[in-house]
Amino acid sequence: MKYLTAKDAGLVACTACGRLSRHVSTLETSRCPRCGAALHQRKIDSLARTWALLIAAAILYIPANVLPMMQTRSLLGNSSDTIMSGVIYFWINGEYDLAIVVFTASILVPMLKLIALSLLCLTAQRGARWNPHQRTRLYHMIEFIGRWSMLDVFVVALMVALVNIQSLAVIQAGPGIVAFGAVVVLTMLASMQFDPRLIWDQIRDDDTEQDDHD
Repeated sequence: MKYLTAKDAGLVACTACGRLSRHVSTLETSRCPRCGAALHQRKIDSLARTWALLIAAAILYIPANVLPMMQTRSLLGNSSDTIMSGVIYFWINGEYDLAIVVFTASILVPMLKLIALSLLCLTAQRGARWNPHQRTRLYHMIEFIGRWSMLDVFVVALMVALVNIQSLAVIQAGPGIVAFGAVVVLTMLASMQFDPRLIWDQIRDDDTEQDDHD
């Protein structure tokens, strides 16, 4: 049994609006008749661009967790807090739910996204045939949780605004927040550059003889 793909049928899906169109091999770039976007059977240099963004995000992941995210100045003194020190602070003070949310959204999720996207790129590059459905679901899961990755940035921005308005202390965003924001943006761009259709390009069922017997 052989699966007929859109590529085999000479069709191409628009990455902007999703419309299926007949692929025409011409010197000029084909355009979607609905929205006018450029049509490509596969995203150009998808794996190379995804790898480049992932490597940059992995490099910035270290300073994002080492450098302070928030710097506080008050009558009691000055303090700098990283993501992990904030998690520990919430945990010690009994804010277990908040500590778990911050740890998951700010440390665990970016790391898992880097690992998952690297796995998808590696398997697609090597033409792996195992579990294409699960790998496709993994890609859609990465896209879904990507919108929550900026939680830590929003928390710092909210605390800076509230505390400074009340004049209780002076809170400033630390250099770690720049690296963290860059990691989030780079991983989101990496998931956008990855073409999940590459997962299915190497999927070919070799059970033709069994189908003939059936």
